Amino acid sequence: MLNDPFGRRIEYLRLSVTDRCDFRCFYCLPRSHRDFEMPDDWLTTDEIERLVAQFAALGVKHVRLTGGEPLVRKGVDEIARRIAKLPGIEELSLSTNASRLSQFAEQLSRAGVSRLNISLDSLNDEKFHDITGSRLQPVLAGIARAQASGMSPIKINMVVMRGINDDEVESMIEYCLEHHLTLRFIETMPVGQGGQAASEHYMPLAEIEERLKKRYRLGVAAMRGSGPARYFRVDDSNLVIGFITPQSQHFCDTCNRVRVSVSGDLHLCLGQEEKLELRPLLRSGATDETIQQAIRGAIARKPQRHNFHEAPTAIIRPMSALGG
Repeated sequence: MLNDPFGRRIEYLRLSVTDRCDFRCFYCLPRSHRDFEMPDDWLTTDEIERLVAQFAALGVKHVRLTGGEPLVRKGVDEIARRIAKLPGIEELSLSTNASRLSQFAEQLSRAGVSRLNISLDSLNDEKFHDITGSRLQPVLAGIARAQASGMSPIKINMVVMRGINDDEVESMIEYCLEHHLTLRFIETMPVGQGGQAASEHYMPLAEIEERLKKRYRLGVAAMRGSGPARYFRVDDSNLVIGFITPQSQHFCDTCNRVRVSVSGDLHLCLGQEEKLELRPLLRSGATDETIQQAIRGAIARKPQRHNFHEAPTAIIRPMSALGG
């Protein structure tokens, strides 16, 4: 098993298959950003399969495909299919903005992707365009296609920003209630130029929680998954909502995840810069044992927590580089 110095068992790998995205959400990937990884530096499908197999051999059970936007990478369904078949991998999920999901939902479902996290920050066409630079309707169509393909659960992730979309919280609840979706609210994080720019719109989710308690009955609920959200059931409905609070109430004590970038860098914490470059090992003929030893050595250096408050401008990379 992979255990870090603080007794946390690492069972969850977030794997970025591209740092590109067809959206330009200002808090994630600023429109001025051009410093993308070159395709020759991306891990190949074979390299991804081999690397995930090493993590699985060390006890990782859940893999989430992320980006950027993973569906802009050609062959992402083949990547998913290979990972899903690896011994030890019990769950394969994917994070997406859903703009291309109508095209890929059935392929991904057949490949073994069972769960989706979908970014959706507004149900207003104009506001959605202001935030993302793209259109809302393909996203809503993609969500419907994913449901039709049988993927479950489908979680909607809404980054709540004061003065931008905090007035849509209740309408997002009603949308998710109508369409039988799980909803999670997320605080902004000061990661990269976009995250720093979004900090002026930071809103502690405790404010949203208190606001909702005046309108709905929120009962504590459980939700299967590897995430850090606190979940509540809304009234007597089937709707479950979650609060993810990386700034106001950090959840580092229960962190069970690490992240690998598209170029094969193992990042131990979203809020720290320390990393291990795995691509050179994969391309230099290193044995499986050598790669596993390198991973173990990196996990032994996993920090206890992020330092968003102490050094809010320390993370230079955009959020899109690691998929959040």
